[in-house]
Order: sequence, then structure tokens, then C-alpha cells
Amino acid sequence: MEAKSKTLRTCVNGHQFYKSSDCPSCPICENERKPDVGFLSLLAAPARRALEHQGITDFEELSKYREKEILAFHGMGPKSIPILRAALKEQGLSFKD
Repeated sequence: MEAKSKTLRTCVNGHQFYKSSDCPSCPICENERKPDVGFLSLLAAPARRALEHQGITDFEELSKYREKEILAFHGMGPKSIPILRAALKEQGLSFKD
């Protein structure tokens, strides 16, 4: 399979970066808005955006979902589930059965 060549892009904030995909996200902006604490800080940017897009930003909201539902969100991968499960457990919560 042929590798895509990377193109130079500039985001609305003026950051310049190279990307080979059609994803419009600026990696510099994403890194700047990554939380320092909480379960969202433990996740990769696509998984974090997937939860934020669904309005899931706290433990109580996260616990209202089944693991299978979370995995169905675009950007959420199987690597994130054990991280989220452990974070919920620390709070005395779990995914919905």
C-alpha cells in the first residue's frame, strides 16, 4: 500500500503542522487543550474528543453508558476502555450493565 505524503497545514490559530490524513484537527491546539486532571487527561485526543462530543465530561455521566456504547463512538478505541474502567472504579463507579 502506498504511503500518503504529508502536507503542510495552518490552523485558524496560526499553528503550522504536517498531516497525511484528512483529519482537520491541529495537533498543537489539541495538545494545548488537553486537561491536566481527570479521566479525559488519560485518553488520546481522538477518544477524548469522542466523549466530549457526546457531552461526557464527568464520571457520573460516563457511568450512565455501557462499554459497548462507548466503543461505538467515532474515535473511541478498545485501548481506552480499561483506562476508563479503572478511572470509574477509583470513584466507586462502573459502566452501566
